[in-house]
Amino acid sequence: MERRRELCDAAIQLLAVDGAKGLSHLKVDRKAGVADGTTSFYFRTRSALLRGVAERLAELDLANLQSIVDGAGIKPSSPSQLSVMVIQSGMEPQLSLTKARYELTMQATRDPALAAILQQSTDAFTKLHRDILVRLMPRGDELEPAVVEDLSNITLTFINGLLLRFAHGDRIITSPEQLDAILAALASGILKASKAGRLTDTSAARVLPDHSL
Repeated sequence: MERRRELCDAAIQLLAVDGAKGLSHLKVDRKAGVADGTTSFYFRTRSALLRGVAERLAELDLANLQSIVDGAGIKPSSPSQLSVMVIQSGMEPQLSLTKARYELTMQATRDPALAAILQQSTDAFTKLHRDILVRLMPRGDELEPAVVEDLSNITLTFINGLLLRFAHGDRIITSPEQLDAILAALASGILKASKAGRLTDTSAARVLPDHSL
């Protein structure tokens, strides 16, 4: 299991630097410093390698987010741990994970099995993100579920777009405090909207995409 993780970590670095076209079994061997053929032994095909990397990214992402959930109820912090995590995703070593994640997202459009792995990660991330929002919002546990859904969908969409800009080297937001202020403004606008709870209603035409970190 540990060797598989080491190989996937090396593949993540290759994806971040060279993109999906620069990923091969031999390059992963060389990056990981293992004997030629090692990656092929653990991941027989390129598709299997990509799926292994997706599972490793999910493992890293969810462990990071779970640590925020576990600490969110201890005491309020400024800036929020969520914003700290997002800003760190735009800086190394986390930036490599962000870039690799978007490379995999593009590959998933042609690989249903890979897409399924990424969707499982997205679903788990969305649930944890929703839990964080409830804990961070004043009297969040009193909000209607549909309103929490709107808050989650819209803030996740914003964060996803922000991470994409980070991946392209555009640091439009540079501090957790700045991101906190923007997310607070978004939340305030949502809560005041006359259609709060129906802004991202799945029974209507969805305007905002539902993506994760």
